[in-house]
Amino acid sequence: MNKSVSAKLISSAFLISLVATGCESLPTSGTSTAPGSAVVVDDTTDTAAAIEADTTGGKVFKVKYDANELRNDPLINSVDITATQLPGIPTPTVSVSDVNYIATVVIPKTRINPNDQLDVSLLDDFIDEISPNARHYPPNFNSKSDLYYAKEKLKELEQWLRPFAEDENASYEVLLRAAKLNGMGRNLDLGSDFAVRGSTFIAKAIDRQPESAEANFIYGMMLSEGGGFKEGKKYLMKAASQSYKEAEQSLAQADLLNDNRPAALSRLKALQQKHPNDATIAKQIEIVEAGKYYIWDLPVAK
Repeated sequence: MNKSVSAKLISSAFLISLVATGCESLPTSGTSTAPGSAVVVDDTTDTAAAIEADTTGGKVFKVKYDANELRNDPLINSVDITATQLPGIPTPTVSVSDVNYIATVVIPKTRINPNDQLDVSLLDDFIDEISPNARHYPPNFNSKSDLYYAKEKLKELEQWLRPFAEDENASYEVLLRAAKLNGMGRNLDLGSDFAVRGSTFIAKAIDRQPESAEANFIYGMMLSEGGGFKEGKKYLMKAASQSYKEAEQSLAQADLLNDNRPAALSRLKALQQKHPNDATIAKQIEIVEAGKYYIWDLPVAK
């Protein structure tokens, strides 16, 4: 391989690049080189040299490096870590398992134009993820870091969804999700604004679909867990009449908070007869029998 190199520009640093590209040495002898001329780098030469420009006198001279100097250079003797395992350092391995895919969910933004849609795939995935921990009061998380993540992510998503929910023509689907987020924000003690927005959004959702079991349950749950037992009960009863199991559990919670422990216990036991394999109901009965007041204060599976 032959390469022509400008005598005014080459330096000892360039020698390293020559070696890296297969140019092992520069010639040890030859004719003098005038400023601006070129030097031929020959692969067959045994000794390497670099050509430097004398910027003060305009002269060109050679600087020679013997083989030992180059052999001990750490850059020349470096190891390609992409192809070779380093001694004493374990090679990391990466594997992928339990791959999950988030289903794509799109909903109408408004009730007047069903073709104008909003992608809520990540939003729904988040709601499903933290609902077991924050849907009811008190919230229950395995660690402070999980609680912190839930708060920060909820605030971010609620802020993103809020403008769509505040539209006067917001769809039922948008309002329902906004109500869920704000209701959980209230349970996470993120501020009274979450409680107000949650009630406002779910009331509008019921206005869109008055017979919705889920909307009636959420509104009744918010009211009763916030102290409005009498007002919340009628919405919970409407959801329970449509076999909405969680509405029955919330009715039991409302009875308990209203100092009617016998009614709460009776309701839960009747519900257990309908769902004998539901471990959650069995644990809630134990909570009531133990004299406690929050049937949703349950251990969270890790």
